[in-house]
Amino acid sequence: MALVLTEEQELLGRTARELVAARSPLKRIRQLRDARDPIGFSRDLWREMARLGWAGILIPEAHGGAGLGYTELMVVLEELGRGLVPEPMLSTVLLGASALLLGGSDAQRSDHLPAVAAGDLLLALAYQEQRSRYDVHHVETRAEWASGSWRLTGEKIQVLDGHVADVLVVSARTSGSPANAEGITLFLLRRDAPGVRVARQWRIDTRAAALVALDGVRVGAEAVLGEVDAGGALLARVLDRATIGLTADMLGGMTAAFEMTVDYLRTRRQFGVPIGSFQALKHRAARLYVETELARSAVMAAHRALDEGADDMQAARMAAIAKARCSDAYMLVAHEAVQMHGGIGMTDEHDVGFYLKAARAAEIMFGDAAYHRDRLARLQGY
Repeated sequence: MALVLTEEQELLGRTARELVAARSPLKRIRQLRDARDPIGFSRDLWREMARLGWAGILIPEAHGGAGLGYTELMVVLEELGRGLVPEPMLSTVLLGASALLLGGSDAQRSDHLPAVAAGDLLLALAYQEQRSRYDVHHVETRAEWASGSWRLTGEKIQVLDGHVADVLVVSARTSGSPANAEGITLFLLRRDAPGVRVARQWRIDTRAAALVALDGVRVGAEAVLGEVDAGGALLARVLDRATIGLTADMLGGMTAAFEMTVDYLRTRRQFGVPIGSFQALKHRAARLYVETELARSAVMAAHRALDEGADDMQAARMAAIAKARCSDAYMLVAHEAVQMHGGIGMTDEHDVGFYLKAARAAEIMFGDAAYHRDRLARLQGY
């Protein structure tokens, strides 16, 4: 497995970095936060990203996408993570579109994927519930078949970009008890469907989320994504791929925080010399560099594995390895970045604090490091 980028992939990464620098500096993130922006991102910038082909990287050309691979998506996500860009790549591309690609019918894909690739349709995956922690199979939302339609009742939490998504992918229990892996079904719901109530939430990082309440929402059989009672396995596959994609975003964030810190060590002077000349700070910076590069190897290996056709077990292992490594590394880099900036790093006026908040949110998204180390051990038979 080659852990290097091709010339075309490097060019794609440079293009993404230039767009982020020109259109989404960190001061924009601050403005969105301070204004309590109701959307949380720019629809115009999202459409521009779609015109560049980013929204359709994984979508086949037959459905209007670029038909590229996860490694191409990785280089884009890394640059977006560098700038903490809040546009809905994770919710729409990695979660929603992946669910359609992995489990959707031909009709469902044709109805939704071209609009996703064009930047005209936003998707969100509503799967988390109270008391579910990281267990994707803990589903209490119910779906009952009656009078020729499904009736959904329940509540979902932490739905990324759920407040603006046009279509929600919702997990609901069609049989069994709340902890069973079997008996889960995924449904496609319009956000404006009768009985759907959405409440916007503001997270500590730059991403938006929502509470989604379902009060007897009725949908037909055509709304089922995949097979009835078999949505648990599909949901796990989607989340493994989303987890791997998230690690690319995390890699970009920790790299930016590290580079910001090294620049500060070179320019901040004390006792007449740059503080970066102090041996203790050199050692700390060297450790951050090593941890970041180890994370990079894990992230690249996971994305390459998906492009090389990894089966579900291998994808799960690679997701666990990459997420555990990135969760630890991002938190270490972010904490050290704030500390090595000294008193100014503790102020809201300095941008380095944004990376600490992003690291904290990303650490627990889709499972923290301890969860994924335990998961890897169980997958390996320990």
